Amino acid sequence: RRRIWCYGKVQPLKGQLQTMRILYLSQYFPPEVGATQTRAYEMAAGLVRAGHHVTMIAEVPNHPSGIIPPQYRGKLYERSRLDGIEVIRVWVKASPVKNFRNRMAFYLSYMLMAILAGLFLTRGRYDVIYTTSPPLFAGAAGLALSYLRRIPFVFEVRDLWPESAVALGELRHPRAIKLAAQLEKRCYRRARAIVVVTSGIHQSLLKRGLPADTIHFIPNGANTDLFTPGPIDFSLRKKLNIAEQAFVVVYTGLHGLIHGMEVILQAAALLLKRGIPEQCVYFLLIGEGVVKAQLQAMAQNLGLTNVFFLAPLAEAELPAFIRLANAGLATTAKLPLTEGTLPVKMFSYMGCARPVLLAVEGEAKALIETAKAGLCIPPEDPAALVKAIEQMRNDPDLCRQWGANGRDYVTKHFSRQAQARQLAQLLEKVVDEPPPVSRKTSIKPRA
Repeated sequence: RRRIWCYGKVQPLKGQLQTMRILYLSQYFPPEVGATQTRAYEMAAGLVRAGHHVTMIAEVPNHPSGIIPPQYRGKLYERSRLDGIEVIRVWVKASPVKNFRNRMAFYLSYMLMAILAGLFLTRGRYDVIYTTSPPLFAGAAGLALSYLRRIPFVFEVRDLWPESAVALGELRHPRAIKLAAQLEKRCYRRARAIVVVTSGIHQSLLKRGLPADTIHFIPNGANTDLFTPGPIDFSLRKKLNIAEQAFVVVYTGLHGLIHGMEVILQAAALLLKRGIPEQCVYFLLIGEGVVKAQLQAMAQNLGLTNVFFLAPLAEAELPAFIRLANAGLATTAKLPLTEGTLPVKMFSYMGCARPVLLAVEGEAKALIETAKAGLCIPPEDPAALVKAIEQMRNDPDLCRQWGANGRDYVTKHFSRQAQARQLAQLLEKVVDEPPPVSRKTSIKPRA
């Protein structure tokens, strides 16, 4: 007979564990907008739908601007509920200036506040801690709470950190890199299960010696009930002053160092230089990030009248803006680490039955080619991007077929609803099984 703590009451259960109390740590969470926030919300909401109790410890909203809204200022924490999820938002040292010192203060303040919240603000006993990373310091908070409260720890890895931070030049100090690597190793060793979002991360962890039975692949995807097909919304185009006959390419999501978005502006400039009327091709860039101001300045210097920048949109608003477009664009910088990424935005485009224009190598390219859901081009190649856009403009029937293929593929293989159910089953298994006798796994250093 098993017993679990449920809403402050100890209840006996026979057979399979039915209800869990899950402490979920994600530094980023709605109303912040972004792939991390959306995944955390969709997974937590799916766990609630499965009958489990979820407490989310997140930061007060500020990302990516670094500015805390007035209603959250002056508070150490705030408790609320969102679609059945208990949410505890904690203070962080946010700043609009994104230098190394401010980033460390930002991450470390969340780590400390999340630990304190997990110790003093959460009520009753929890069955499992689920922590998503990066930032790696969120993993450190989950790790500490796992030790202090003796709760099983499950670690989600959406990106290999500190490798990605080093590759992008965000982390340079040798001692900081060494400490981050040691922290990463401790998280892996403590975790009863590790969730990865790409096959590339999966293979990397296997090569480093982590046991295969502890690594579980739950990729990024799309809410296929929200991101649905539909005709072009010409009324929305009119509001944005976009001509009905224009071919619109939409980019949604973070404008970051890793995304190589300069190629979009270079392609827009080439289209103008070729004498193609500007009303024929528009680029709609939706989102925020550390390079957005630079991109806007670059567009102004190039005199680009065919590029629109929009502020980030709430997840519920995004499908309409994807559906006003003819194609969805995903780009990355030309770096080895980007070859193991699966951009969330491409699943959103596929859910809306829009063909994908993919300037990403590796795993994402293989997926789009398998799904027959669009065109793949090399990263950082504006001429190739222009050629691909012209091919799409000239063959609307093929674009419709690519869109239909993408919708079918994402529904079958990358539905967020199915992924949330998969996570619920994994956590149930972790909680229901006795801990391993020994977790002294030898983890190889990075190559």
